[in-house]
Amino acid sequence: MFKVSDYVVYGVTGVCRITAIGKDEYAGNNDTEYYVLHPVYNDKMTIKIPVNNTKVSMRPILTKEEALSLIAGIPDEETIWIEDNRERSELFKTILKKGTCREWIKLIKTLYLEKESRLATGKNLTSTDEEIMRAAEKHLHEEFAIALNISPDEVPPYILEHIPNPQDNNA
Repeated sequence: MFKVSDYVVYGVTGVCRITAIGKDEYAGNNDTEYYVLHPVYNDKMTIKIPVNNTKVSMRPILTKEEALSLIAGIPDEETIWIEDNRERSELFKTILKKGTCREWIKLIKTLYLEKESRLATGKNLTSTDEEIMRAAEKHLHEEFAIALNISPDEVPPYILEHIPNPQDNNA
């Protein structure tokens, strides 16, 4: 069970902070306990979710050590490109919904490399792939920002600075 002040990733909403845990006096059933969540990067929203909710995934955010480990592993992550647009779109949307940071990294890496490859031949990613990549980057940057105690805008340069360079191993 989470506690007040914990940061969690709540479904596709993203990083939220638990601001209260209690019963809903307005609900007909006073036996149900609720988490009150406030999305960290959307101060206009409040979410109430039953503590025993199983329909929408909610998990603790990464620790700083876990984030740093994932960043260090980016060069070794497999890509997951699928040629069929519909199959790819379905898989990528599933990854966004149920994703973990590792899955988001694979997704972003895959789409980034495909984008680079297409740009070299004068082509672009499909608009669906672009939207999915932006959504995955947003989720990843927001979670890493909390874990690393930086702003989401600082995450991309932080990642680039901390990705191990394979040439360093050849020295």
